[in-house]
Amino acid sequence: MAEKVAKLGVEREKDFMYYVKDGGVWKVQRKQPGVPKGRQEKVADGGFEMDTNYIYFVDRDGDVARAKRAVGGQKRKKKVRASKKKRSPPRKATKSAKPKSKAKAKGKAGKKKAGKAKGKKKRGKR
Repeated sequence: MAEKVAKLGVEREKDFMYYVKDGGVWKVQRKQPGVPKGRQEKVADGGFEMDTNYIYFVDRDGDVARAKRAVGGQKRKKKVRASKKKRSPPRKATKSAKPKSKAKAKGKAGKKKAGKAKGKKKRGKR
């Protein structure tokens, strides 16, 4: 639940976003395509100190209200392991004995598998 902190009665305009900063109410023009970023403007001074344990916002009536901040987010279900067996250590990468020659690499790359190419779809006429 939210509790009112300051009764200001700010009249809202449709194209502006309102927010609370440093105990005052500020407004800034909403972002719109092709319009440059707007300048923020102080609308009203609330005359109160802000507590970091709450979030502050402008409510429907144009007054400043606050609500308790959610700490830690939503709780998740714990994963249950079926058995507690030891994991094997990660394997080390092995080096190949001798590098492949370019001729062999070209020969293998030149061959193509028969069948449909992956990732491409045939489209009919529209």
